[in-house]
Amino acid sequence: MPLSQQSDAELASSALAGQQSAYGELMRRHRDGVFRLARGHVGDATEALDITQETFIAAFAALTRYDGARPFRLWIARIAINKCHDWARRRAVRRFFTFARPIEEAVAVADDALTPERELQSRAELAQIHAAIAALPGNLKDVLLLRTIEGMSQAEAAQALGVSEKAVETRLYRARNKLAEQLRDVGLVRV
Repeated sequence: MPLSQQSDAELASSALAGQQSAYGELMRRHRDGVFRLARGHVGDATEALDITQETFIAAFAALTRYDGARPFRLWIARIAINKCHDWARRRAVRRFFTFARPIEEAVAVADDALTPERELQSRAELAQIHAAIAALPGNLKDVLLLRTIEGMSQAEAAQALGVSEKAVETRLYRARNKLAEQLRDVGLVRV
């Protein structure tokens, strides 16, 4: 059977048996979702790409622990979230020891290419939204990204995070309110 028609569990078994193309197919299927999740967490595409790579390296190393009865998507999402948390801890340490400028100042850096004013404004707004999402507390950010960006159901998000469905519902409500508040503070949402 062609790899594209195999289930994630079958691909994981094939990868464990030494078939590299099977793991390649798993990566192809899930890399965009992992990247979106990481991008939502860190607010930076370059860092998100690094986290995506780290996620798949860690997943390959831990593939023997994957339970084929569970969706691979949830398993890889949990690894990605852990890698995002690792990134945040490393970043906090680096910030403590350096006098780096805040990421929000990077929005004001002009692009060398000539672009219409509206595109610049749109990019600035998008950067502010990414920064606002990245600034959310981890437990709220995780739920918001899994439910709204990745489109997971409440049950899937609860399973990926190891919490109850009611906790997912409550955290999503709080995350949306906090995000709306932050976007109001920077003038992106009008009252």
